[in-house]
Amino acid sequence: MKKMVGLGLALAMATSLNAQQGKLGLTDAFVDKNMNDAVAQYRTLIARVPAGVLPRTVNKSDGTLVTAKSNSWISGFYPGTLLYLYEYSGEPDLLAEAEKRLQLLEKEKDNKGTHDLGFMLYCSFGNALRLTDNTYYQNILLTGAESLASRFNPTVGCIRSWDHNGDKWKFPVIIDNMMNLEFLNWASRISGDSKYADIARIHANTTLKHHFRKDNSSYHVIDYDPETGAVRNKHTHQGAHHESAWARGQAWGLYGYTMMYRDTQDKAYLNQARKIAAFILDHPNLPADGIPYWDYSVSGPDVPRDASAAAITASALLELSGMVKGKESKRFLQAAEHILTSLSSPAYKAATGTNGGFLLMHSTGHFPGNSEIDVPLSYADYYYVEALIRYKQLLAH
Repeated sequence: MKKMVGLGLALAMATSLNAQQGKLGLTDAFVDKNMNDAVAQYRTLIARVPAGVLPRTVNKSDGTLVTAKSNSWISGFYPGTLLYLYEYSGEPDLLAEAEKRLQLLEKEKDNKGTHDLGFMLYCSFGNALRLTDNTYYQNILLTGAESLASRFNPTVGCIRSWDHNGDKWKFPVIIDNMMNLEFLNWASRISGDSKYADIARIHANTTLKHHFRKDNSSYHVIDYDPETGAVRNKHTHQGAHHESAWARGQAWGLYGYTMMYRDTQDKAYLNQARKIAAFILDHPNLPADGIPYWDYSVSGPDVPRDASAAAITASALLELSGMVKGKESKRFLQAAEHILTSLSSPAYKAATGTNGGFLLMHSTGHFPGNSEIDVPLSYADYYYVEALIRYKQLLAH
């Protein structure tokens, strides 16, 4: 099995000791069952997806498939999940469907109007390049990395996230943007041009300085003055209120700083990832099953959960557990195992043929916008499958 995109040598090497000491709580049989179920379920989804679009979720009222065009931030997750399932199963129909959908995405390499090119291109073409060694994909990725780098403002020290809501923000940067930096780090390694990794590092440092509160929770949106770099506002867009801790945002930060430590070995990033993990795991509103409410500031039996935040958190914690030692390593590993066990239970994982063909139920997209509440989401599936593959690699060591 080739080194996984988003996995890194730190995880594979450091967590091998955990396996040797018998610390792993889940089994090959657990992973295999859930991966085989995922393959079967995605075959039902493949049959439902029309030509020219990508699956996003299902309509809660009538169960019909909701799709997106290639310029949506979620466009890379469906082919990316298919490629993970192909990596696991070796089934050629999964690769064929992924490559069919990659053709839709290729033009986004020239899209300079979004910060989400890491999600869109690296989760899709990055996995395709890794698994097929097709250098054509490498050229698409390098072009896309240049498009992403065009959104960097050196005065601010960040990549601009959104171009909309100009009446509210001048230069908005969201915590989600940390997830697109892995793409830039890769581009520097492959091209030999350090500018991409430099941008990633500067963006991560600026975010570290301004996005986090004293309790290590993250704001969603920091708005900067593009002329001076000064912070104008600390806001939310998808959270409960400006000072709340939007659950998926905390997961993005955890994953992003874990990844940045892997790619740079800068201890400041590792320390931030550890602090975010502790904020999440120690939070009094975290439910017993480890699947957070859509925002950490809210709780209760009628408050929607966010399985997507849980899946991202689990995948990040698996990697982070290999970067730290002792009780902290054990805590992060066991937390990831607990989340994966919950997500793989009938409470969250759909039976084959149900849930519109998606794997996980009970995710929340944009609660304040009354959009995608308590539904499946393509990115929840992607990070769930990624976490299972990461765990499979731990078991192999």
